[in-house]
Formats: sequence, C-alpha cells, structure tokens
Amino acid sequence: MAFEALNFSTPGLAEDLRGQIKSFSALTAAKEDDRTSGQDILAAALSDYGIVIETLYANGYYAPVVSIRLDGREASEIPLLSTPATVDRVDVTINSGPRYQFGTARLQPLAPRTDLPADFRSGERAKSTTITDAAQAGIDGWRDLGFAKADLVRENVVAVHPERRVDVDLGIDTGPRLRFGRLNTDGDSYVRSAAQRRIAGLPEGEMFDPEDVDRSVDRLTRTGAFATVTLREAEVPNPDGTLDMELEVTDAKPRRFGFGAELSSLEGVTLSTFWLHRNLLGGAERFRVDAEVSDISNNTNGIDARLGARLDVPGAIGPETDAFFRGEIAMEQEPAYDSDSVELGAGLSRRISDTLSAEIGLGYLYAETEDDLGKRSFSLVTLPLSLTWNTRDSDLDPRNGWYVNAEATPFLDTDGDGNGARLYADLRGYYALGERERTVLAGRLQIGSVIGPEIEDTPPDFLFFSGGAGSVRGQPYQSLDVNLRDGVDVGGRSFVGLSGEIRQDIGESLGLVAFADAGYVGEDSMPDDEGNWHSGAGVGVRYKTGLGPLRLDVASPVGGDTGKGVQIYLGIGQSF
Repeated sequence: MAFEALNFSTPGLAEDLRGQIKSFSALTAAKEDDRTSGQDILAAALSDYGIVIETLYANGYYAPVVSIRLDGREASEIPLLSTPATVDRVDVTINSGPRYQFGTARLQPLAPRTDLPADFRSGERAKSTTITDAAQAGIDGWRDLGFAKADLVRENVVAVHPERRVDVDLGIDTGPRLRFGRLNTDGDSYVRSAAQRRIAGLPEGEMFDPEDVDRSVDRLTRTGAFATVTLREAEVPNPDGTLDMELEVTDAKPRRFGFGAELSSLEGVTLSTFWLHRNLLGGAERFRVDAEVSDISNNTNGIDARLGARLDVPGAIGPETDAFFRGEIAMEQEPAYDSDSVELGAGLSRRISDTLSAEIGLGYLYAETEDDLGKRSFSLVTLPLSLTWNTRDSDLDPRNGWYVNAEATPFLDTDGDGNGARLYADLRGYYALGERERTVLAGRLQIGSVIGPEIEDTPPDFLFFSGGAGSVRGQPYQSLDVNLRDGVDVGGRSFVGLSGEIRQDIGESLGLVAFADAGYVGEDSMPDDEGNWHSGAGVGVRYKTGLGPLRLDVASPVGGDTGKGVQIYLGIGQSF
C-alpha cells in the first residue's frame, strides 16, 4: 500500500518540541486520514516546510535546515506538473540549529500599566510568539485607554546569526483618543434595529473601551435570538472624534423544543418538555412554555402535572436588566397533600456580573389544598427575590467552582393572618483533584425556613419535606415530615439537606460515583433538637453524552425510620 512509512529525524531536538512538530504536521494528518495519493502527499509536504519552520521560530530557533524527501526526492524540487502518482516513503529531517536569545527588545511608546510578556527582554529565549504577544499587549494597552486605532507601524526584527541573537524594535502609532459613535446595524435581522441597539447598550458618546464592546456582544448573544454576533469598528473615525460601530447578526432559528425524562424506582417516571419561541414580538423576546408530568407510578398517590409559560424581554430597563412575565397552573397529588393552584407574576432580572445575577418579582398565588389538616384555600400576594452566584465550569457536569442560590419570598395572605416569608438557600461546591482532574469532590448544603405563620396557616407546598432524588437518595420521596398530633402529618417550617459525592472518571466516557445524603425537617422556623433526621447512601454510574452525563444511582437508607430497601434513580446530568 502507498505511503507506508513516515519517518521524522530530529537530532538534538527536545522531545516536547519534536512532539509539537509531529502533531502539527500536515503529513501526519494526511497519513492518519488515509489521504495517500501522490498529489495529497506532495501538497502536505510543501505545507510542512512552513509548519516546521514556524514551529521552530516559535521556540527560538532561527537557523533551521529542513529536508522532506518523497521516495528520496526533495519535495520542494518536484515540479508540480510531474507529481508522482504514489509515494511509499517520506523522510523528514530537521536540524534546528542553535537557539537564539533576545538582544534588543524594545516596544515604544507604551501606555501606562501595560503588562508585557515577562520573557520579552534581553537575554531571554527569542520566541517569535513572545514578539507577537508583546506587540499585541502594547496595542491593547492603548486601546484600553480609548485609542481604538492604535496599531503597529514599525517592525524591525533582525536575527544576528553569528551572535545567535534577535534584535526587536517595534513602534506603535496610538492614533487619536476616540469616543463611541453610532451603532449601525446591517438590517438583515428580524429583530428591530432599535431593539438591537437597546440590548447592546453601547455607551454612545463615552470613551472607547474594548470591554464595553465585549459586553455588548455578550448581551446580544445571551438573548438567544442570534446565531452569530459580530461587532466591528468603522474603518475611519468621524471628524468629531467619535467612532461608529458596525453590528452584523445572523438570526437563530425562531423555534425550538426539547424534552427530558427521569426515573425513580419508587417515585416513578417524570416527563418534561418545553417549546421556545425566540424574537416573539421583534424585540428579541423569549417566550417559553414548559410542561411536566411526574410521579407516574403505581407506588405514588397520583400523577402531578404542571404547565407554565414565561416571556422574557431583554434590555427592558437598561442593557443589563430584563423584564419577565410568567404564569403557571399545577395539579399536585403529593404523599402528604393535594393541591390545585394558579400563579401569575412579573418582575425584573438583572445581570450584576458574569457570575452574579438577581431577580425581583411581584406575584399572586391561589391554591386549593387538602391534607391531614383538611381542605383549605390560600390567596397570597408574593414578592419573590433571588440572588444567584455561579462560578461552575459546567452546569450539567461541573468539576470546579461554586453555585449559590438564595431565595426569599415574602407573602401576604389576603384572606387571613398567614403573612410571612419562605426562605431557601442552595449552596454547592466542586473541586477536581490532580492535574488531569479525573477525581471530583462535590458537596451540597440546602437550608430552608418559613417564618411568620403557623403550619396550619401555611400553604403545604411552602413547607419542607425530605427524601427522594432532590434531597436524600435511598429514602422514599417526601418521607420525612412533621407529626403535629396523631394522624396529622405535614411538612415542616425548617429544613436542612446535606449531600456529598466522590466522582471518579473511568476512561473517556464512563464514571463512577459514591455518595451520601442526609436531611432534617423540623416544626419550628429554626432547626432544633425536636426535628428529625434521616440519611441514605449509595453508588452510581455516569456515561457522558452530548446532552450531559447519563446518571444511574442506586441507594438505600442508612439512618432514620422513614424507608427501607433499595431505590434506583435514572436521569441526565449530575445529581447536583
């Protein structure tokens, strides 16, 4: 078979640099892809001359000798009109020559506080990448101060071979200091131009800042209305010292739908789906409808169902503050209560930073419930507040970072004295061990409290239970509650949940997990000795997919008297 041998000879070259050259090589790629015609091999060989030299320059070698021979003939000397039909053997010989150092390393003028590469100085290895990085750092330093058209105008780079040194003298023309001008749109989007400008929030008239440009692109991308977003500077500044910006976007597909499924041996099947419409009204709005049916099992009291809709309006009050409107109807047949409810709400959500966001709303909830306390109805005005801090490297399969969600929902009972607030916090942390990060330690703490009304005056779904996939695996769903008196079991006003996992990768796609969970529910608003604990532990398997890891957990009780036997859980994504 043609092209049976590809040999690299790199005398005196460090093994890591040899590895770089082989991995970048077009000949290596051609052989791996089974592109073995004479024309393919010659094209790859001619490309490799440049690849090898560029790689050596990047590592400080400026006098290399490179030979690439195809069946004994130097590739660069083979006429293009006489390409061999087949090639059996390719020999690449690389003599790197001596390593060079910087003699002169000069870049002028520099903006204050410009952070140049540490090795851009006399006596350090003269890597071409260091020169490129230094030039870019010099330009960025001026651009950060508003000099948007700063550019390299002098590039004197000379290799002095007898002395094995490279002299570098770079010069920057800063150009004028500029302010943001008008944001121009290309007009090819179904999102109105005025809405694009509003969402981008580019501060017209203020000093040019590349970070403002990046933030504008991020805001537009986050709407989900656009498949691509490109924001470029105009070629020529305006006479008044402003610089217009040119925005080009490609619309995303307007509609999307998805589904999910989760299985528990006791709680049964949970099925969910959503339908999403992007740019509903021409202002990059997101309208989403969610539906969920859960507790599909002969082991539960009945099927639960939810149907909700939410409309998000980006940039409603300033570029970082969105408005939302939401509604939900729910039918719950839980182990401890039944509830039919309708909820409406509206509010504002604000992105405070890349990792911190907040939300405030105003809502109305009407619910008709039945539990051990009898049939009751609730009519509540709510003021839900939330703050979320998220530094995780992935939402579905985090390996490092933190996630903290704090919620407070003050409520006013329009028909009685059940005024108060429901508080809840969810804290999660992740830490990967080792250089390859194949072992992950994960922990979770949940805290909840209802303050104000007595249990009898609190909607059952505002109270807390423990047990099941979201709290204590191995214990039956909502199996831990509060016994007020004989025959009256309800949720508690305080809750604590603890979870810990050790996640270990096995190969590229498979992982194993060992975990332990514990939960507490108490009658009072603050945890005390009168409340009860239970716990569970088990092991799991994870299989990585494009949607996130496929999760299978097997757990059993290890503490408390709320359950027995083995429980099985199946879903997508890590448990927390």
